[in-house]
Amino acid sequence: MITKIGTTKQDVAEAAALVRAGELVAFPTETVYGLGGNALDADASRKIYAVKGRPSDNPLIVHLTKIEDAEIIAHVTPDARRLYDAFCPGPLTMILKKKAVVPDATTGGRQTVAIRFPSHPVARELINRAGVPIAAPSANKSKHVSPTAAAHVYEDLAGEIPMILEGGDAEVGIESTIVDLTGDTPTVLRPGAITAEEIRAVLGEGDYYRGEIKEALAPGMKYKHYSPKVPCYLAARESLQSALERLMAQGLRPVLIATEETAGKYAPSISLGNTAKDAQHRIYGALREAESYDAAVIEDLSDRREYYAAMDRIKKATGGNRL
Repeated sequence: MITKIGTTKQDVAEAAALVRAGELVAFPTETVYGLGGNALDADASRKIYAVKGRPSDNPLIVHLTKIEDAEIIAHVTPDARRLYDAFCPGPLTMILKKKAVVPDATTGGRQTVAIRFPSHPVARELINRAGVPIAAPSANKSKHVSPTAAAHVYEDLAGEIPMILEGGDAEVGIESTIVDLTGDTPTVLRPGAITAEEIRAVLGEGDYYRGEIKEALAPGMKYKHYSPKVPCYLAARESLQSALERLMAQGLRPVLIATEETAGKYAPSISLGNTAKDAQHRIYGALREAESYDAAVIEDLSDRREYYAAMDRIKKATGGNRL
């Protein structure tokens, strides 16, 4: 299969026709690039799992452009409407009770559905032209680093899907915040650019999930994710030098991934910038860049609360490995 890079409005129309026909296309969002198919077509959803190599119990997020369309596939609550008004379109996913029209293949067998309203104009045009809700996880092979550019998608999926829509670098750079609205209290299952504190300011309650993860309550929870193709380790700020030296003693060529302040003290290094938003925007690109080395050491930023979302991705990338 030849994979086309689409850059025009005609390409978006072609991609929409492919979705309606049960095929998959990759498209940009403000968070990361998504691998999309018709969310109401069980076969299309199964194709997404097959192309990614994704576990079938890991639910997909359904992308829409307006809250009225959510009524077709989910039981929309007053809290969902309040969050929609506050944050959408934008990097927020809400988990609601699903309606029967959504196949179990899309929701990983769960009786809930994750919905979101992307702000990227190409994503919105694709959804509107397709005329169906689009199920889309990140457009990469399962467990690999999520794509924030069309070139990243091409690296992972060239020859396996017919179209990748070009939309520039993702603005946010990490996946959406996921909040579960089906329980007694709004619960953030996956941190992102929108924080639990911001959600609590709108709803009056809400916090991060603190329980043990035994099942995929939401995308990105149960399984190892975001991993580069080289060993990746977390290290405390005061231990970075010794961590790098341990790897070099093994004959490896490691690289440090750290904030600008720290990265400037080491070579080679990849900077995550000066702020938490910088780190969110840069982390996946940094992990992919690290693949040109033998290993990566990442600065542990857990002592800075504003880096909570970036550290969620970093901890999953390292799989708990520390030096």
